[in-house]
Amino acid sequence: MARSGLYKSDVQKARDALIAQGINPSVDAVRVALGNTGSKTTIHKYLKELEEEDGGAGGKRSSISEALQDLVERLAARLEDEAQERIAAARVASEAKAAEQAVLLQAAQNDNAQQRARVLELETALQEQATALAASRSDHQRESTMRQVAEQQVADLQQRLAENEAHRQSLEEKHQHARQALEHYRQSVKEQREADIRRHELQVQQVQAELRLAQQAVAVKQDEITRLNQEGAKLVSELAHTKQDLYEQLTQVRKLEQKVEALQSLQVRAADTERQLVSKIAEAELLTEQLNNANDQMTPVEARVRELELLLAQANAKAQAQEQIGDQLRAYFDKITATSTAPQAGK
Repeated sequence: MARSGLYKSDVQKARDALIAQGINPSVDAVRVALGNTGSKTTIHKYLKELEEEDGGAGGKRSSISEALQDLVERLAARLEDEAQERIAAARVASEAKAAEQAVLLQAAQNDNAQQRARVLELETALQEQATALAASRSDHQRESTMRQVAEQQVADLQQRLAENEAHRQSLEEKHQHARQALEHYRQSVKEQREADIRRHELQVQQVQAELRLAQQAVAVKQDEITRLNQEGAKLVSELAHTKQDLYEQLTQVRKLEQKVEALQSLQVRAADTERQLVSKIAEAELLTEQLNNANDQMTPVEARVRELELLLAQANAKAQAQEQIGDQLRAYFDKITATSTAPQAGK
């Protein structure tokens, strides 16, 4: 292959320089003198032309050794040209292979980039899934905590309701005992009053009988003034006894008044009991409202709420019954008061 810009004059100058130096101007020597440039075939062709030109001018004939040398040089140049052609073909094939490898490498790099992008997408999705899972676990934990708190509140409300029910039953028992004591006291007061009335009537009858006897004695023995005075003194004495009896009756009346005051105190205690029952009913209604609020969050306790509402209705009914009992106690107190003041007005 000829070097771009290699001319015959350049080959001639290199050959002449070699000859001047006493060096055989072979193809290799000329190529070295040219700076290892140019094709050996081209150099051999130019040298052949120059030798022909030199031979036509001087009439010389090449020797056999020179012919052999020339043949060897031409063969070497031909081999070198073929080698250069193979090298060029190999270079082209290598470059094509390299280009193909570059394309494959680029495709692999593109695929790798896509795979990396896909991995990033998958990692992002995985991170989002992990975040969502953590949020879901947090929500689940919060809901579990809220459910436990609600269950604890329901248990506390049930316990408080049970305590209130026990307290209400205790109050009911105390009220029953108070009613029994009041009934017993009323019966004893009634019996005592009836006995006092009977004793008073007997004393009045005795006084009336004595007065009648005195009147008969005065009518029969008007002439016996001294005896009348004695009878008068006797009546005065009897009157003193009567006053004494009257004083005893007043003492009994004071005792009855004290008993009435005790009854009033009992009535006040009954009113306090009634207010406590009203307060407990209000607490039970508050508990029912709290249970209804808890029912909005925890539907499984609806059966328990209905049971509590039934208990509250029963408590209200009992409270109304106790209010009626309080009204009866007040009516009885008014009756006792009227009965206690009646004998005093008569006296």
